[in-house]
Amino acid sequence: MGGLPLAFGAPLVLGALVLLPAIWWLLKLTPPRPRIETFPPTRILAEIVPKEEQPARSPWWLTALRLLLAALVIFALAAPVWRPVGESAPGDGPLLLVLDNDWAAARDWPARIDTAKRVAALAEGSGRPVTLVATAEPPNQEFAPTDARSVAARLDALQPRPFDANRAAIASAMAPGLSTRPFGGVVWLTSGLGSSDAEGFARFLNDSVKAPASVYAGDGKTLLGLTPPTIGTDALTLPITRSDGRLAGAGLVEARDLKGRSVGTAPFAFKAGETKADAVFNLPAELRNEIVRVEIAGSATVGAVQLLDDRFKRRRIGIVSGGSSDNAQPLLSPRYYIARAVQPFADVIEPRDANAATAIPQLIDAGAAIIVLADIGTLTPDVEQRLSKWVEDGGTLLRFAGPRLAAATADENTLVPVRLREGGRVLGGSLSWSSPQPLASFSENGPFAGMAVPTDVTVVRQVLAEPDANLAARTWAALGDGTPLVTAGRLGKGWLVLFHVTADTSWSNLPLSGSFVDMLRRIAAFSTVPLAAADAKPVEGTAGGVMLPPWRLLDGFGRSAQSDPFARPLAATAENVTPNRDHPPGLYGTDDAFRAVNLLRTDATLPAFDASLVNGASVQPYPTTAPTDLSPFLLLAAFACLIADALAVLWLNGGLRLRRAVPAAVILLALLGGALPRPAHADAAADQFAMDAVNATRLAYVVTGNAAIDEVSKAGLAGLSHELANRTALEPSDPIGVDVAKDELAFFPLLYWPIDASAPMPTSETLARIDAYMKQGGSILFDTRDELSRPPGTEGFGGTPEAERLRAMLAGLDIPPLEPVPGNHVLTKAFYLLADFPGRYSGGPLWVEASAADEDPAAAGDRPVRPGDGVSSILITENDLAGAWATDPDGRYLYPTVPPDPRQREMAYRTGINIVMYTLTGNYKADQVHVPALLERLGQ
Repeated sequence: MGGLPLAFGAPLVLGALVLLPAIWWLLKLTPPRPRIETFPPTRILAEIVPKEEQPARSPWWLTALRLLLAALVIFALAAPVWRPVGESAPGDGPLLLVLDNDWAAARDWPARIDTAKRVAALAEGSGRPVTLVATAEPPNQEFAPTDARSVAARLDALQPRPFDANRAAIASAMAPGLSTRPFGGVVWLTSGLGSSDAEGFARFLNDSVKAPASVYAGDGKTLLGLTPPTIGTDALTLPITRSDGRLAGAGLVEARDLKGRSVGTAPFAFKAGETKADAVFNLPAELRNEIVRVEIAGSATVGAVQLLDDRFKRRRIGIVSGGSSDNAQPLLSPRYYIARAVQPFADVIEPRDANAATAIPQLIDAGAAIIVLADIGTLTPDVEQRLSKWVEDGGTLLRFAGPRLAAATADENTLVPVRLREGGRVLGGSLSWSSPQPLASFSENGPFAGMAVPTDVTVVRQVLAEPDANLAARTWAALGDGTPLVTAGRLGKGWLVLFHVTADTSWSNLPLSGSFVDMLRRIAAFSTVPLAAADAKPVEGTAGGVMLPPWRLLDGFGRSAQSDPFARPLAATAENVTPNRDHPPGLYGTDDAFRAVNLLRTDATLPAFDASLVNGASVQPYPTTAPTDLSPFLLLAAFACLIADALAVLWLNGGLRLRRAVPAAVILLALLGGALPRPAHADAAADQFAMDAVNATRLAYVVTGNAAIDEVSKAGLAGLSHELANRTALEPSDPIGVDVAKDELAFFPLLYWPIDASAPMPTSETLARIDAYMKQGGSILFDTRDELSRPPGTEGFGGTPEAERLRAMLAGLDIPPLEPVPGNHVLTKAFYLLADFPGRYSGGPLWVEASAADEDPAAAGDRPVRPGDGVSSILITENDLAGAWATDPDGRYLYPTVPPDPRQREMAYRTGINIVMYTLTGNYKADQVHVPALLERLGQ
């Protein structure tokens, strides 16, 4: 309509507008107002003769009001719609409605369902039946046409599936019935993701259906996906891909542990024209190993989620070598080859002593997950006993052959998976081959299943295994003549793995092959996956393999689903699993050991759907906004005009006096104002905040706007409040969040402020409020939480984004000189006797306002407490105090300390208690009254 986004559901009703001139002619006159006369009979008789009377004319504005009323009613009855979506049901006859419900369709899923329902209703309005086909459902769907109500019921039951659509199977199932039941039109609501499967289905529509088509090809949003991470020495890198690379873009990737707690966030940014970007988590190895789930914030699809299992953890591998070349020729030693091979996915622990009897206990004490013995023949009984106990408890012992192992007797070779023959098999010897033996096969039940067998790996010498009934089941890799190259077996909960060749190139060129790295990587990942199923019985039909049951699966939106009736157990040795109906993405196993199945692989791309593949199809995007029905608004306006007309007639006829006008105006305003939203009381929130702050003593934290950081602050202060109630006379209520830009700060003696480098800088007005709060007696504890990311050798607080942001904030405040808490400061003795102030991390100092220099240094040495001048208005730490204090409602700690030390957490709580007592009570312990008690506690 004139270029406006306006349409009418009943346009014929607008023909009534031609009646407006007739209505104007009928309404331009008003009847005369009856006159009130006195009753004298003579007057009555005098006026018996009738007189011709003319009615008074209606004012122009009243006529215009009545015409407007009539026009509003006509427009309302014509069912006007603002921003109509313009859907249509192409063709005639039965309509084929194809809905992509794969994982990419999870974006704005309700809008897609609403669109499908509107199209089905349009078809029903034309008397056309509809066939609904969902492309991610099994092909045995019902293809018979039905009515729109049945289609709507099926649509309500559909959900986006956490795997790709199977359009080829759908096309094959539909093809036989097309000859007897052709379709007269097609509407394809695509997920926006292109693939060869989508191209094949488009060809099927062009060649077999041959009906007018309409395609919904996108929703205007870029599709994002996460591919498997890369494990580096110092970081975990998450590659991100997208479907549209025309514009620049950015976002955050969140990492969570097995309990759903946040481990960290990492930003990423796309450059214009690029579809790839990286998010890097620079976290300690202990924290990185806690990550189980990473997801792109705000992308509610399973493709934006990656689940991590033990294969993605950076393990600690200890290496002990018996070769004499380790010192003479270190670049040719077995230790060098092994260390270089495992460097991409593990941290190598070097023992301090080359003696295996000393080195092996050192590696066990250092927390090694895998211990590699390169040509270690015999072990002392006590070391062998301890190593055996370590394997039984879940460790993996990886051994390589060599002259020492070959020379050991069968009784001495106890920690090996198979019984070995004494001596070795050498090329040219009595039990040797005429030519070097190639690597020929990998077992389907071992971790090497699915690997391509390298053609360039040959062996010239090996240690042989004694044949027995279990040898085939324990062989993971075999040579061309069938003799084992790699054997493995269980010992308790752990694994014994043996390479029957050396770790250097003296017996084989395997260490020079890229397969050597991949084999070690798979052994490291496989070593703990089946631990929870170590005692499980073999499942029928799996060649004796262990099957992992579905545990925590994902739906199409990337949310955790506890069960799926169609999911099937997964083989523990399975690699590169393609998610489908039987094996949807998720975790398989138990909480002790699990295997992750993810949707996107390393080489995954997200091509956009090409709607031109469907010949002659009309292409339109999904509506970004729903249409608005204007009829209720027009009827409300017409009702207001009717009331105004009634009041105008009363006023013109003199029937409306001031005492009557006031109630009528009040009624009119009430009717008109009832439909309008009431403005919120501006001071209600502030009043409630003040009541919450003063009714009980509360610890307060500054709201940063980052939900993850704010949750840590809230949980941390809640945990500290609980400990304060248990240990002191103070019983704080629940902590409260404070917006420093608008909330009153005077209610709180102490504010905890975690620094977020990505948060916007406070305005000058906010900084002025903060400065006034600090000068009027308030204290702020700034926490940069960056102790682990500080560059070595950095003095003071700086060198990280958080520290630099804090420096920029403090530059706008009147801050006194600062110093680390000296040993004789009140903070060290406010409640507990403390020497340092750790949090979740330790090592960073606690900065406070510098005290004035003592006039008499000799007297200062005798003083037990340094008083300073009142309470410090600013405290700065980098040790993440709230992270150490944080607990859930049941009192369980939410985040581990680094390193995981119960003593450090206890000291973190004592730090918090001392800080709270210091800000509440001041420097009263500087009083000489307390000197005897303090000296007694110090043991002086």
